[in-house]
Amino acid sequence: TPGFSGADLANIINEAALLAVRRGKDQVGISELHEAVERVIAGLEKKNRVLNKMEKERVAYHETGHALIAMSLPGMDQVQKISIIPRGVAALGYTLQLPTEDRFLMTKSELENKVAVLLGGRIAEETIFGEASTGAQNDLVKATDIAKSMVKAYGMSDKLGTITLERERQPQFLQLPVASEKGDYSEETAREIDCEVRRIVDEQYGRVKQMLEERKAALHQGAKLLIEREVITGSELKAILESA
Repeated sequence: TPGFSGADLANIINEAALLAVRRGKDQVGISELHEAVERVIAGLEKKNRVLNKMEKERVAYHETGHALIAMSLPGMDQVQKISIIPRGVAALGYTLQLPTEDRFLMTKSELENKVAVLLGGRIAEETIFGEASTGAQNDLVKATDIAKSMVKAYGMSDKLGTITLERERQPQFLQLPVASEKGDYSEETAREIDCEVRRIVDEQYGRVKQMLEERKAALHQGAKLLIEREVITGSELKAILESA
């Protein structure tokens, strides 16, 4: 159960038990557990949220972009499933990644890789359709927050040096805590922080753009299979990536 707290596990078991009852089963099976994990992580399926053909295609490339970058970089959580079935409040699709072990520390390169994975969806859209959509907003928020924490909290900026400019908002590291906006530093330092945050994101943008250009055949094949099936496994996409 790497990556899940006790409360998460309790929610998963409760969800699985409810699903089993609704399906007329007298015990919880593996299918109920898998569905419960997705419900806890991504929210309920929203089958009444119907995407048009253009949106479905764009979301498929977006999610395939995330997954391909996650598979191509070391230290990233394993891709279990890619879906274009809307879930939760706003998600039109999602890439389910689960850790293989509990982690309590992350390196600078691993945080950069996380930023890269978050940018993979938007850049996949740009690569195929020539422009991005609003679907990447949450990804950009998360990527920017990680970059800010690298600069302001973790001392991972060569320009600003090994200092912490802000305390973390959250004590748990793996929630990727974000440094607060207010700081006891000069306007010049604030400008340097902005420049460093932009540099980190821009560097990963260029890196991911090149990676997806090199993997364009796999991007097309994976997205087309996803459009056809709506859900594919990480193993299926990995096979496409290795053969493309």
